[in-house]
Amino acid sequence: MNTTAAATPEVRFESHATLLDVAIVTLANPGKLNAVSVAMWQALRGVFDGLAEREPLLRCVIVRGEGGTFVSGGDIEEFPAFRFDEARLRHFHEEIVAPALDAMYRCDIPLVAQIERACVGGGLEIACQCDLRIAGQSSRFGAPIARLGFPMACDELAGVARVAGLATAAEILLEARLLDAETALRRGLVHRVVYDDEVAAEAEATAQRIAAGAPRAARLNKRALRLVAPQFHFTEAQRAEFAAYATGPDHREGITAFIEKRKPNFTGS
Repeated sequence: MNTTAAATPEVRFESHATLLDVAIVTLANPGKLNAVSVAMWQALRGVFDGLAEREPLLRCVIVRGEGGTFVSGGDIEEFPAFRFDEARLRHFHEEIVAPALDAMYRCDIPLVAQIERACVGGGLEIACQCDLRIAGQSSRFGAPIARLGFPMACDELAGVARVAGLATAAEILLEARLLDAETALRRGLVHRVVYDDEVAAEAEATAQRIAAGAPRAARLNKRALRLVAPQFHFTEAQRAEFAAYATGPDHREGITAFIEKRKPNFTGS
């Protein structure tokens, strides 16, 4: 398995070096703690769209970040290019991010999240599409986007709330709070917490246990779980309402302040 750090942002799909019928998907954005760029969202969709049909023998996929960090969020330096225009903002969330997350959710192959250190923003959204989440003791979970002046998009919030529950989703969004690993475990956001240097091994052991089972049964179980999971649907009017903040001054101020490394001054206008 290739362990060389990527020179540019990418999403890699590789067969596991030793586990038969197990693959690894690695999100890599060097120097940015694997913050997800637009191109990475598109690549993530490309990996998971139709994966079960392309890889009929595949029994499990481990989703991880490069270099001992899961995903620190979205690539905020890209945000000014599209976030301040409502049409472009909606295109980003509804045509780029949401389809990538949905491709993961609809994938019939079991997915295991190998969560180390930051699991924030887009990272939390990605982890919530996985079936099992294994976390290290120092990992942190949240979506402190209130500090950037914008809410979580409808479809992305639906995925987080489905796993974390409405109460925890409200806490991490309204307080911009980061949960530690033990709190995430108590809330049911992760399945197991292990020592930091054991996360990869536990994720691999989890994948191995899944791969030892009947693959068709696992895929049918995933389909059944999707049928019984709470469903969230939004009308066109609701989607438009939740994207209308695009041109607001607080939205621009939050992102600009982050890029300029200063405290934002929100006015509420």
